[in-house]
This record gives sequence, structure tokens and C-alpha cells, in this order.
Amino acid sequence: EVQLVESGGGLVQTGGSLRLSCAASGFIFDAYTIGLFRKAPWKEREGVSCMSNVDGRTLSQDFVKGRFNISTDKAKKTVYLQMNSLKPEDTGVYYCAAAEVWGGGCPIAYFGFWGQGTKVTVSS
Repeated sequence: EVQLVESGGGLVQTGGSLRLSCAASGFIFDAYTIGLFRKAPWKEREGVSCMSNVDGRTLSQDFVKGRFNISTDKAKKTVYLQMNSLKPEDTGVYYCAAAEVWGGGCPIAYFGFWGQGTKVTVSS
């Protein structure tokens, strides 16, 4: 059974940091692309960052560049999203997802497996 379990969300003040973890099981972790997405109450679900476990390439959206960093620990089958300099607009539920292909830009439609999400709230 494929499982993606997110953790690390919480309440933080503007400018603070959080590290999200996405623990994977039930599939060949090294062969997949892992993406982090978020859903704010007032917006559609959007991509944040993604990483190919095949060749290590990463992609991050402009609104998180320089603030968020995605990394992977293949031994632990876990992907991390280090989030620094958080802003109120980063508030939302963050989801981890897995795709069998890179897809050139990590389009959401490629991601067939999803975690339950972890909530991030950034207070002003």
C-alpha cells in the first residue's frame, strides 16, 4: 500500500521557519518524483517544490525561491521541505505527492499518490 505521511506543520510567526517531512512507503522511492503542494482556503491547490529521486533535479516556484529548500534522504525514504522567512501568504495545508515521471515542471496531474496534508499557519 502506497503511503505518504506529512508532518512538521504548525503555527509560526512571520519570518519564522518550519521543516516539513514527507515519509514514503509502499513504492520504489528512488524511482519517483516527490512534490510538495499547498492549498490555501482562498486559492486552488498549487505546486511549491518538487524533486526527482532519479536524478536529483529540483523545481521550486518563484514565490518560494530563496526561502524554501527541498531535499531527500533516500535511506529514510523521506523528503523534507525547509521553509524559512515564512509569510502569512504561506498559510495553508501542505501536501506531499508522488509521481512516476518528472513531467517537466511537475504538473499536478502527474501525481497519483497523495498524503493527508499538514497544516501550516503563519501569523502576522
